[in-house]
Amino acid sequence: MFKKLFVSSTSACFELVNKNPYYSPRSYEVYLNGEKAGDKHTTNVFSLFNLTPSTTYTVKLSSGKKQITFTTDAESAAIDVKSLGAKADGKSDDTYFVQMAIDGCPKGGRVVLTEGEYLVRPIVLKSDITLELKKGATLLGDVVEENYPYIPARTVLNGKEEILASWEGEPFDCHQSFVSAYRQKNIKVVGEGVINGNADNSTWWATPKGRKVARPRLVFLNKCQNVVFHGVTCCNSASWNLHPFFSKNLKFYDLKVQNPYTGPNTDGLDPESCDKVDIVGCSFSVGDDCCAIKAGKLYMGKTYKTPASNHTLRNNLFQNGHGAIVLGSEMSGGVKNLSVSQCLFRHTDRGLRIKSRRGRGKDGIIDGVTFENIKMDNVITPLVINMYYFCDPDGHTEFVWSREKRAVDDGTPYLGKFVFKDIECVNCECMAGYFDGLVEQPIKEIRIENVSFSFKEDAKPFVPAMLEHVREYCKEGLYVDNVENLVLKNVAFEGVCGEKIIKKNCGNVVEE
Repeated sequence: MFKKLFVSSTSACFELVNKNPYYSPRSYEVYLNGEKAGDKHTTNVFSLFNLTPSTTYTVKLSSGKKQITFTTDAESAAIDVKSLGAKADGKSDDTYFVQMAIDGCPKGGRVVLTEGEYLVRPIVLKSDITLELKKGATLLGDVVEENYPYIPARTVLNGKEEILASWEGEPFDCHQSFVSAYRQKNIKVVGEGVINGNADNSTWWATPKGRKVARPRLVFLNKCQNVVFHGVTCCNSASWNLHPFFSKNLKFYDLKVQNPYTGPNTDGLDPESCDKVDIVGCSFSVGDDCCAIKAGKLYMGKTYKTPASNHTLRNNLFQNGHGAIVLGSEMSGGVKNLSVSQCLFRHTDRGLRIKSRRGRGKDGIIDGVTFENIKMDNVITPLVINMYYFCDPDGHTEFVWSREKRAVDDGTPYLGKFVFKDIECVNCECMAGYFDGLVEQPIKEIRIENVSFSFKEDAKPFVPAMLEHVREYCKEGLYVDNVENLVLKNVAFEGVCGEKIIKKNCGNVVEE
């Protein structure tokens, strides 16, 4: 069985219906109108490209009898950027031609980058168009920092503050992102090509700290609606790769997000205070967190009260990052209704990671979070909830790390219910899980069901979470502190040294 996820004028994306994380249980071939389409597939999500607009197709798999008939979208125009004068030689400045094609493209039209390297300065997308990067096409970032204009953090729109730029959850002046859109809608970016920020050949990574103007993102979507990224590869970003900000109805299908592990702050995909985000069939290998769900720091949460809500992550591969899927630490607007399922984690420091601290605010409510049907391999610490995260200028102060009970006030965040279900963790090193709630506001409920942990024989000591006064652990079980309700059902351990479950300051505990 399989289902249709997305169709544009020239591409389509489908998903197998099974319970296997990311990879299909067996390889399969795809047939389009009876003809074999490409090589064998091994993942649960597959895509078709180079389709014709306004055309009906039938797709069938070698592994089953079901077929799906679909019709590609109509389009008003198709503009080949080379026809306007772009050289696509990786040396000539093609900014003018790419931007002219976007600006001149009529509603419902498509801007096409065929094979070649289009060296450009920052470009800006607009509503109601498709940008297609054909196989072999690369949108290549200029390496000169001065060619990324300064964007002020704030302006005034209709008499109200308008946030134009941010950095790590706060309004902050930034360099213009390589690809951006502001208050636009109905945008599609599709194809087998590459959006390459070229930061590995620039000075962005050499001086990441102490900047008065923050490094650009690879893609920044500010207050946009109905945006789809399908198929493209995003790589070598100056900082975060994809940063949707206060946006709605976003779809990310079958993407590849790649940065070297040494690239500073090169998160893969960080939707911030967004609503209805689907991330399906994507693979991540980056220099920081693979995917971080965010909702701003205190000022943004208190002022705009906009949570990250209704996110679905499914059939993704997360590898070689600091954290695979992370909530926070910028979470002052809250996170609600998050579903993560059928994902595969490999070689990350931490797997499912929630991080916050005192001072994030009473609107910083994380609740309704489910992680289900996940496989982890070589993840040092699979499960982490840390309410003493030592971020920000005051992160190492007693206010953040103190275990003295404080009054619950306007600065106290709240963690509600978390479900970890049907998860297999192999080749762990540090410990199975580290859950550390606030003394004054314990985590409401943690439910761990049908979860197994096994450890490497040659595991090395590691610090499970980033907070003060925590020791290194090696081959240890679950550490649970300040949790009101703890439910453990069918939790298995192999190769643990010491206690399997360490409980401190827990309320109702159910073990089966």
